[in-house]
Parts: sequence; structure tokens; C-alpha cells
Amino acid sequence: MLPLFFAFFIMGFCDVIGVTTSYMKDSFGLSEAVSGFLPSVLFIWFLLLSIPVGSMMNKVGRKNMVQISNIVTFAGMVLPFIHYSLQMCIFAIAMLGIGNTILQVALNPLVSNVVADRKLTSTLTGGQVVKAVSSMLGPVIAAFAATRLGNWMYIFPIYACIILIESIWLQFTPIPHEELASSSVKVGEAFRLLGNKKVLLSFFGILTVVGIDCGLNIATPKLLMERCGLAVAQAGLGSSVYFLCRTAGAFFGTFLLLRIDNVKYFRIFIIITSAAVAMLFASCTEWMILLFVGIAGFAAAAIFSVIFSQAMLACPDKKNEVSGLMITGVCGGGVVAPLMGLLASGLGNQNGSIAVILLCAAYLCFLSFSMR
Repeated sequence: MLPLFFAFFIMGFCDVIGVTTSYMKDSFGLSEAVSGFLPSVLFIWFLLLSIPVGSMMNKVGRKNMVQISNIVTFAGMVLPFIHYSLQMCIFAIAMLGIGNTILQVALNPLVSNVVADRKLTSTLTGGQVVKAVSSMLGPVIAAFAATRLGNWMYIFPIYACIILIESIWLQFTPIPHEELASSSVKVGEAFRLLGNKKVLLSFFGILTVVGIDCGLNIATPKLLMERCGLAVAQAGLGSSVYFLCRTAGAFFGTFLLLRIDNVKYFRIFIIITSAAVAMLFASCTEWMILLFVGIAGFAAAAIFSVIFSQAMLACPDKKNEVSGLMITGVCGGGVVAPLMGLLASGLGNQNGSIAVILLCAAYLCFLSFSMR
């Protein structure tokens, strides 16, 4: 499991796109419109590649697919250091997105080759803890490269070295192989799995839980500015509180999920999440907003892993295809954020954003009680 947990650390590299966008904007004099496009260069690949990668794994194998992701990401990290330009940095972001998509699709099923089904959810949640730590360290590494090494671009070779260590470690770690198919499954056959009610409901579950994650991250600073009059820099504290509580919740869930039933855990903590989000409607002070955002982040932290594992166990002979379908749902953030903006603009305040997040939580409540 150790090299697999290390791979979860690499999975967190994609979250560095936030701070990288700021550095690229300053380095190349980009406009707000152009810099705002950069995250799309990374996240579009989750929509385009997740299902094809899941289908290809039947022929290539899960471990080999993880290694392919390492090769793609490594290449993306090395090239900008060799030739530093805007075009090469954009290419690096795209390669990071492609590699991370392949990694997220392949790594979760690969974990099921190593651990028993009853421990799968807890182990995946533990991996999310490692990913969250990586996400928090990304801005720190970028700042270290900018201040101590003289240029933020040195984050690329630092990440490349980490990926190289992971690739060598994983290559020499014996992991039980799954049965491979003689040919890859067609993408259309993967989509037909949505005909399975459990898989379909889980897909929308992934979409909405990612929507809550993205929604709270976006809405919290805006709530602090709108209701407490905080400046942008001060309001950014809200996102830090959210990610800290989310990391703590995932760590707590790793151990609790070994002791209680997954579905029972899901029901209890999505109710807590929904209640915390609902309380944001009436929160008008800084401490109240941070308190309920923190509770929501803590309670929702392990729900992604519960839904993901339940979906894979619903079709144990189609885990690769199911994984691809579920990772496609990561695009939920790109669906929820525009809805939040439209409703908040229509109402003239952030209650519109909270309503969209609460709607996502309501669906997850329905999903939790439809599971057995």
C-alpha cells in the first residue's frame, strides 16, 4: 500500500493549478480572461478521457495504467524546465491534466487488488487524506521555489523527481494482477453501465459531492466579504479553514469506516453536512460562517470514497469501467459553479449559492437512504 499512497500524493498535484495560474499571470503578463482559462486546460481531460481510460484498463492492466500516468505527468513537468515559455507551461498543465485523469481512474481500482472489499472504503479515504496533504503543500512548494530557489518554475523539476521516485517504487512492488481482457471494452459498453440503477445514482452522487466541495470552496470567501465586510485577502481564510477541516474529516473517516457500516456512515454525515449548509442561510458573523463551513467540510470529507467504493462493488467484474464513469463525475464542479453564479446573481446575494449547494446535499441524502 505504501507506493499506492504515494501515488495519491501525486494525485494532489492537480490542485496546484490555483497558485500556478497566479504565477503564470504575473510572469507572462496575462489578462484575467486568459488566466481564467488555464484551469480548464487541466480539468477538461476528466470529461474527455475518464471513460476511455477505464475501458482501456481491461487490456493494459491497472498497475501499467498508473505507470502510464506517471510517464505522461513526468514528461509534462520536465519540458517547461527545458524550455520555459507560455506555450510550454500551458502544455505542461494539459499533460498534468491528462496524467491526473489516468491516475484517478486507475489508482482507485488498483487499490482493490490489494485490500479486501470490507476495507476498500476506509483505504480510499486514507488515500484522500494523503491527496489533501499534497494539495495543501502545493502552494508551499511553489512559494519555496519562488523565494529560495529564485523562480516558481522550479516546482516542475521538484514534482518530476517525486514522480520518478514513485514510478520506480511502484515498478518494483509486487501487486496482484487482475484478469486482463483480450481487447479493450468499447466506450459505449461502459456507458451502458448507467443502466444499472446503483451505478447511475452513484454517478450523480459523485457529481453532487464534488459540487459541494467546489461550491463551499468558492462561496465561503464571498460570504465573508458580503456579510462581514472582509477584504479579499482576509476572506481567503475561509477556504483555508474549509480545506483544513476537510483533511481532518477524511483522516477521521479512515478509521471510523473500519468500525461502522459504510451506508450508515454516509447517512449520518450527509445529514450533518446538510444541516451545516442550511445554517449558512442564517449565519451573519465571521465565526458562524467559518464554524458551519468547517462542519460541512469535516462531515462531507469521506462521502466521495463511500460512493466510489459502493459503485465499484455494485459491478465487481466491471470496476475499471465504473471507475471511469465515476471520475467523469468530477466535472461536477464545472456544473455547480455556473449554477451558483446564476442564482446568486438573480437573487442579488450569496443565498443563491447556498441554495445550489443545499440542493446537492439533498440529493445525497436521497442517495444515502436508497443504498442498502
